Amino acid sequence: MSSSERHHVHGVDYEGVGKDYLQKRQLQQGAAGWVLLAGLGVAYVISGDFAGWNFGLAEGGWGGLLIATVLMATMYTCMVFGLAEMASAIPVAGAGYGFARRALGPLGGFATGIAILIEYAIAPAAIAVFIGGYVEALGLFGLTAGWPIYLACYLIFVGIHMWGVGEALKVMFLITGVAMVALIVFVVVMIPQFDPSNLFDIEPTGAAGASEFLPYGFAGVLAALVYGIWFFLAVEGVPLAAEEARDPSRDMPRGIITAMAVLLVTAALILLTAPGGAGSSVIQASDNPLPLAVRTALGEGSVVADFINYVGLAGLIASFFSIVFAYSRQLFALSRAGYLPRWLSVTNARKTPHLALIVPGTIGFILATWTQNGALLINIAVFGATVSYVLMMVSHIVLRVRQPELERPYRTPGGIVTTGVALVLAVAAVIATFFVDEVAAGWTAAIFVAALAYYWFYSRHRLVGTAPEEEFEAITKAEEELA
Repeated sequence: MSSSERHHVHGVDYEGVGKDYLQKRQLQQGAAGWVLLAGLGVAYVISGDFAGWNFGLAEGGWGGLLIATVLMATMYTCMVFGLAEMASAIPVAGAGYGFARRALGPLGGFATGIAILIEYAIAPAAIAVFIGGYVEALGLFGLTAGWPIYLACYLIFVGIHMWGVGEALKVMFLITGVAMVALIVFVVVMIPQFDPSNLFDIEPTGAAGASEFLPYGFAGVLAALVYGIWFFLAVEGVPLAAEEARDPSRDMPRGIITAMAVLLVTAALILLTAPGGAGSSVIQASDNPLPLAVRTALGEGSVVADFINYVGLAGLIASFFSIVFAYSRQLFALSRAGYLPRWLSVTNARKTPHLALIVPGTIGFILATWTQNGALLINIAVFGATVSYVLMMVSHIVLRVRQPELERPYRTPGGIVTTGVALVLAVAAVIATFFVDEVAAGWTAAIFVAALAYYWFYSRHRLVGTAPEEEFEAITKAEEELA
């Protein structure tokens, strides 16, 4: 299609582009095997093992958080199986947006992509705030304000990503390995301190269904769902590396399923050993629960606590670093297809989408500096994430029903029953996030409305038919016409 051609299909207009359009928007193919992809999945999430999950103890007690975590573990496991199938069948950088584009059309695809972009663009800002607070608490560099740390995070880690995806993933893998060492040391030290009574040391309230196991009653389980998510939030971003994988049809399922298996183990160990060794009431409101748990169990002068305090910073850095990758690929894919401004998807000489790295990074730095409220920012990210989960699971079910002939190198165990379970739990998670933080839900809704208005009045008239996600749709339509 030449640059002067346009054509109209099902409510959208495809605008012609020059022959060099996609040549200026190429990623580095074959840069990641399944091991690096698994490392990417763990890196996305690992900061959630170090902090954040424990606030669920203050909402539901240990029993409430346990139930919430089991439910969210079930949701993520079922969802990962569904994503593994779709990523092997539709290996594009748009990932969830690409899956929904094929299943639900351009509006459904764009809505899913925006939900994912909200999650990944906002989460690094929240993590930067946590890193800044961590550095201040440790008294490092004599800093009394967080913004220099936020700026350093974005400059250093966006810079490494601009160096090249292969190099960035290897650095990320190393940082994640260091964080895993800290988790292993923590678990080994805390196991001998474990006492079941510590799990239930929060006094029961007068809430409906309150007991020693559920001190805040049945409502506490719903409130704790958001914090059960923290053990797994963002693992669904692995398919965003599809176009840079060596063999997407094989590496994607292996990478994301391996990552999920690791995260299930770490979540179980941390949920048992931290409150079981120190007491749920002790760590329920801490910004730094693991070192506090060690100091409570072993004494204030514990060398292990200091080790975990410092090395635990690697967990926050790993998640920040990897989610920067995720937002750049999601923005790249939406821009390349014309849903967002096309100039954002241009790649540099190292085949890195540098503008898709820099622009959200600048916005994230401004948000972190302006709000300095990590909890608000992470709740906005979680709300975007849960909405995207609903849309992606609907996409899997629709694709199975409408396109059973689609080549699927990997198939979800249990098929649509599995993703149906994930869908029901994702809807519950959306409801829970709304009740936990209405302000965050309001901000997320405002971003959605603005993005959908941009799509409806502008970008749907200027889509790029040669973008991979759009070509999948064109091929499907052609096959239907031939049939």
